[in-house]
Amino acid sequence: MNHQKKYLQKTMDGNEACAYGAYAFTETAAIFPITPASPMAEKTEQWTTQGKENIFGQRVLLEQMQSEAGAAGAMHGALLAGSLSATYTASQGLLLMIPEMYKMAGELLPGVIHVAARTVASHALSIFGDHSDVMAVRQSGFALLASSSVQEALDLSCIAHLSAIKGSVPFLHFFDGFRTSHELQKIETIPYEELREMVDANALKSFREKALDPAHAFVRGTSQNPDIFFQQREAAQPYYDALPEIVEMYLEKLAQKTGRSYHLFDFYGSPQAKHVIVAMGSVCETAMEVVDRLRQAGEAVGILRVHLYRPFSIRHFLHALPETVEKIAVLDRTKETGAVGEPLYLDVCTALQEGGKRISVVGGRYGIGQKDTTPEQIAAVFANLNQENPKNHFTIGIRDDLNG
Repeated sequence: MNHQKKYLQKTMDGNEACAYGAYAFTETAAIFPITPASPMAEKTEQWTTQGKENIFGQRVLLEQMQSEAGAAGAMHGALLAGSLSATYTASQGLLLMIPEMYKMAGELLPGVIHVAARTVASHALSIFGDHSDVMAVRQSGFALLASSSVQEALDLSCIAHLSAIKGSVPFLHFFDGFRTSHELQKIETIPYEELREMVDANALKSFREKALDPAHAFVRGTSQNPDIFFQQREAAQPYYDALPEIVEMYLEKLAQKTGRSYHLFDFYGSPQAKHVIVAMGSVCETAMEVVDRLRQAGEAVGILRVHLYRPFSIRHFLHALPETVEKIAVLDRTKETGAVGEPLYLDVCTALQEGGKRISVVGGRYGIGQKDTTPEQIAAVFANLNQENPKNHFTIGIRDDLNG
């Protein structure tokens, strides 16, 4: 099938690409500007002012609040009222949303937060990109979906909304601040009429029927004592268990329409790869080029790109990993001070242990505060795996004389 003829090619950056997908499924958007995510809200406001309609034939109702905490609160309230709602943020802005994120997840509301991932201020402010903000909310109950490129920012923004509606779990869809959010690429858009066809009408109807309505009253926002809170907390687990298959199903539907194939974990490289990097975000684009060069030199290497980071599906992860893999290097774009390892590294170690795989794993940090990550540095990661005892808990891109 020739998918190319159906879709309009446009040049846009990652923020606009994400906003295009988000606008389709959004009825209300509560916003507060923050670098580098502000253009997503700006585009949404521009389009609704111009009369652009979403897949429901409506203009998005957009309201700017007094802070990101207010934006999350308004988003929560809109969802309780039966309106599909989204917001856009980064860094400290995302951290201000954490209390409401717990509530939205606990109440199984299908909201979506789109994040241009940015450094959280620590010893100093940085407006540039890494994953310290999204890693700080991985415990909130939101599903986390990662995009690596401008095209993915559009495609996976749609997947986040579709999966949230069907799965009754809120999503955080993220891509790298500046590196992807402001990168211009020629990509293919998806007509809104085709996105409308993908919505689960029964799931949407069920969500609407749960809206707060004095004519059909029910209890929300209770206070629970020790006799039942634990049980209620565990009762949501089946929704998370079902979510990986829901996301995979929508990725397959997207592939049927567009010809662009994604999975929860996408492997790129030699089918007989011995050494593999596991990463997510824009660094995967660089790593894929390095893999091509090393394979030309006869090396059996590959890159495993993570898309659905939460819930982390061990089964899908192991299925995507070639049976021949002997050593893995996990690259994290955050520093979790005091932990025995960074978040993605710990998840990979756990997945391999629970899957009964005896594979050597090392972890390293890169790109924090948007430090450049070059092909030479990725090649050095593979070179480290060639050692009999590869260095663990390493950094690339800096000379760290303090830590050796």
